[in-house]
Amino acid sequence: MTLTAATSPPGAGTRTTPDPAAVVREWNAIATDTITTSLGPRPSGQVAIWEGFVSVAVYNAVVGIEGGYALYKWRERGPAKASSAAAAATAAHDVLLTYFPAFKERLDTAHADSLAALPAGRSRDRGVDYGRRAAARIIELREGDGRFADVPFTASPAPGVWRPTPPGFQPFIDTWLARLRPLLLASPHQFRPGGPPALSSAAYAEDVQELKAMGAKSGSGRTAQQTETALFFSGNLIEQVQSAVRDHAARHRFGVAETARLFAAVNASATDAVVTAWDAKLHYGSWRPITAIRLADTDGNPATTADPAWEPLLLTPPHPDHIAGHTTVTAAVTRALTGVLGTSRTDLYVPSEVTGTTRYYGSADDLNRDVVDARVWGGVHSRTADLVGCRTGIRVAAWALEHYFQPVAKGGTQPSPPARTARQDGLAEPECGDDTD
Repeated sequence: MTLTAATSPPGAGTRTTPDPAAVVREWNAIATDTITTSLGPRPSGQVAIWEGFVSVAVYNAVVGIEGGYALYKWRERGPAKASSAAAAATAAHDVLLTYFPAFKERLDTAHADSLAALPAGRSRDRGVDYGRRAAARIIELREGDGRFADVPFTASPAPGVWRPTPPGFQPFIDTWLARLRPLLLASPHQFRPGGPPALSSAAYAEDVQELKAMGAKSGSGRTAQQTETALFFSGNLIEQVQSAVRDHAARHRFGVAETARLFAAVNASATDAVVTAWDAKLHYGSWRPITAIRLADTDGNPATTADPAWEPLLLTPPHPDHIAGHTTVTAAVTRALTGVLGTSRTDLYVPSEVTGTTRYYGSADDLNRDVVDARVWGGVHSRTADLVGCRTGIRVAAWALEHYFQPVAKGGTQPSPPARTARQDGLAEPECGDDTD
């Protein structure tokens, strides 16, 4: 179902009472605006990294006071009567200010506004102090994590190997993401999947033939709805996710700890999904559809034919095909959501700044399927890269929720009950469209 008008983020600029959960949602909106404004239309997964940093800091700031869940790599509990709203606003503010100092004036103003809406006194002051410590802990943990390191892509051009694509012919962007220390996983390659199909294989030929027919800018076999789907998911996926999660948490009246946990689980999983996807991109370095189709006469596969003038519907992002970042992140998000919510029903309203419409997704499977299809119909990813990315994202988030953001016994620090998988709780793992695994 497609709706034609997206609403404003719940709680953004409309709060009349100091609702702690609304403060968490507001600062997620502020973080998203700050990050996306700073980075601009950068075609990489970098947005997810900063969202993850902010979300785990807010999570610790809130959960350390409210309890209910295990802290993220921290043992310092907050004062029992401290304001979790003040702590959340301060943690988000301090992390954003550290990494985006050019936005100091607007961040300071937003922080002052958040605090002004809360009752003055020791509770607020203690919350501010604890929020600062929560932010400082995350900033400390991220020191020397590999951000912006010089990570070269050294593969020489050859059949099947990535090279810069038209029209911009940009180099491989943000290669450091492939070596970034994850937030949750033990290493960037912990869930590295297998490589793309061999150029000589039938599976490779099927991928190329589908892309040639369905991903072309003109003369494709797409329906109008399929083209709209490709365009719908052609913008900032992380921004789409934040808006949908804010709306879900507001409509379902999540409390402050539940809201902070939802954002932390979703965004930390998305962070590590990006790292995992970039690790595979750097490791396998597989060429993009536009290169594969234009140079099909060099691949040695008799089932493919070259079209030197072929163009995709969407501009090709400047990084390799395998695996697809969009599908890896989407699947990690849906798996985190179903794990936290305890149901395969996601109940999400997802907006698109590209089409100006909002789609309703009642299930994780439907969202995963549409993103898998969208990247093929946009002509920028092979179906194999999409499906393998989707499966990988599910594995990343499933592992993440087994090890982090778990409920704890009242007054305790250990998970209670023990961590369980979606399958153990009677929930099917999210699926990936026509994936047959």
